Amino acid sequence: QVHLVESGGGLVQPGGSLRLSCVASGSFYRIDTMGWYRQTPDKARELVATITSGSNTNYADSVKGRFTVSRENAKNTVTLQMNSLKPEDTAVYYCTANAQPSRFSAWTNYWGQGTQVTISS
Repeated sequence: QVHLVESGGGLVQPGGSLRLSCVASGSFYRIDTMGWYRQTPDKARELVATITSGSNTNYADSVKGRFTVSRENAKNTVTLQMNSLKPEDTAVYYCTANAQPSRFSAWTNYWGQGTQVTISS
C-alpha cells in the first residue's frame, strides 16, 4: 500500500505563489507517475500536472507557464510550485501516484486526502 500525504495548501491573494508537497510512504515495489489533480464542489476532478519517474511532465493548459511540477525519486516526493495564482485556481488539490505494491502486482492509482488552496483578496 502507498500512503500519500500532502502539505502546503492555504489562502493566498491573486498573483501570489504557493508550493504544494506530497510524500509517498508505505510498502511498495516502485512508483512511476506522480502528480496533482484538483476539484471544486461543482466540477469533476481534473488534471493539473503529472511527472513520470523519468521526469516527463504533462500540464493542464490552464496552468502551463504558471505551475511547475517536480519530484525527487529517492525521497518519493512530488512538488507543485504554483505562481501567478488566480481565483479560478481555488480548489482542493490531490496528490496521486501510480505504483506497484509488489513486483508482480498490477499498477494501482493512489490518492492523498487533499489540501485546500484558496485564492482570494
